[in-house]
Amino acid sequence: MEATSKLADALQRRRIAVPAWQIRYDVLVDRLRRNGVGASAPQVGDRFPDFALPDANGRYRSLYSLLASGPLVLSFNRGGWCDYCRHELEAWSTALPELAAMGGAFASITAEIGGRAQVLAAIFVDPMTMFCDVDHGVSLEVGLAFHLDDTILRDYRAYGIDLDQAYGSSAGLLPIPATFLIASDGTVIFAFVDPDFRNRADPGDVLAALVASGG
Repeated sequence: MEATSKLADALQRRRIAVPAWQIRYDVLVDRLRRNGVGASAPQVGDRFPDFALPDANGRYRSLYSLLASGPLVLSFNRGGWCDYCRHELEAWSTALPELAAMGGAFASITAEIGGRAQVLAAIFVDPMTMFCDVDHGVSLEVGLAFHLDDTILRDYRAYGIDLDQAYGSSAGLLPIPATFLIASDGTVIFAFVDPDFRNRADPGDVLAALVASGG
């Protein structure tokens, strides 16, 4: 799948482009793995909990209202400040026609405020839903949010990334990027949860899981 190869290439290029950050990230990811961050997130066979959040246009929508139309790919991302997230969303933008042909839809969740969700939604030409997870509420509920240590927060600020401003909060929370394929009855068909945010679900694998499930 073209989107798949482009995503893998883009993620690898990003790793190479910022070598000085890889050691910091390795330390962070090791801590998250040791602490079991993400281990309690929904797994294949679980029923994904319903939620209601505003979309990029301020309209409240629930997860299950979207599932009424068919299966849904739900992607949790860190925000537009994260190049890895933008690459993932660009790959899904390319994959949306194929997903739609299978009767599926796509939605993503970001905790960013101040119109930043609209910027992310603008990546897509085809219809999708960009949820605004204010204060990381849903990410916390499903076991994806964690507290960043002060060192990483200072490093981000020195690099020009102010997470307090992006999220409208000084809580220092960040979500683990994750991708779920959810059947129309709320059952998780595919789950990708990795504390290493540099790794992302392959759209081809998600679509293959949808085919295998019978739609």
